[in-house]
Amino acid sequence: MAPALSERLKRPFETGLSRLIQPEGTGPGDFRWPAGEPALLAPSSVSWRVFKNPVSLFVGGVAAVLLELAEPGVRSGVWTHSTFRTHPLDRLRRTGYAAMMTVYGPRSRTEAMIAGITRRHAQVQGHTPDGRPYRATDPDLLDWVHATASFGFLEAYHLYVASVSAAGRDTFYEEGQAAAVLYGALSAPRSQAGMDALFARMSGRLEPSPILHEFLHIVRRMPALPLVLRPLQGLLVDAAVTVVPAPLRDRLDLGGARRLSAWQRGVVRQAGAAMERLVLVNHPAVQASRRLGLPDDYLFRG
Repeated sequence: MAPALSERLKRPFETGLSRLIQPEGTGPGDFRWPAGEPALLAPSSVSWRVFKNPVSLFVGGVAAVLLELAEPGVRSGVWTHSTFRTHPLDRLRRTGYAAMMTVYGPRSRTEAMIAGITRRHAQVQGHTPDGRPYRATDPDLLDWVHATASFGFLEAYHLYVASVSAAGRDTFYEEGQAAAVLYGALSAPRSQAGMDALFARMSGRLEPSPILHEFLHIVRRMPALPLVLRPLQGLLVDAAVTVVPAPLRDRLDLGGARRLSAWQRGVVRQAGAAMERLVLVNHPAVQASRRLGLPDDYLFRG
């Protein structure tokens, strides 16, 4: 069933992928040139495998933002200094592009992109509604943002695409150090145990907010997926809520969010499995493979 589903999804995903991860002024060529230039991570890395799947990438990205917004300083910075509320799709494209460049982009272009992001972050500061100061360059906040992104993408892939072993999970977090250092997240988790420890340390700082529910409302309704796949978008958002650890879901008042039924979970997994074998020629993973002289289906073999 998955191969047939893959073929039905191929054309709309080919059309829609660029809408998700390519801001104005960017394109597949950003990942294909300069020929032969390596990325921050090798093609054989766990990260290259995890980040290639559009379904888990969307699910994991939404889960990551939920966890980020649970921290008051991050929440105030994002909601005050970004355009997410007014132009959510533009923000999604920029975030998706940055994630893809970090994994698949040529090193020189990736380093330049991250340097630009860190310069912009240096201007983001203020006070939370209850008067606590925040700075986007705060090392603790940088660690939390990097860690939640890693956690979201990995857990979504593990739950809805393919199981990742304990060793593979540790490797994935260790691979994240290449980008973490460039972003200034110098104490980001290097293993699953490190991620678990960070959750334990941060739990007292995480809190519910109406903004979390406003965010979910926005991502359910923005035109992120191709029209033919739009009915799946709500399920993917619900799937993202389930990625958040259960104790935190209750703490953040997300228990009332829609829960996936068994059949809905199966639909999301079927879509994730279909995308795992679908070679999209404009996907950054494919373009990066071409840059390094690898076949288009290098990451999509059995």
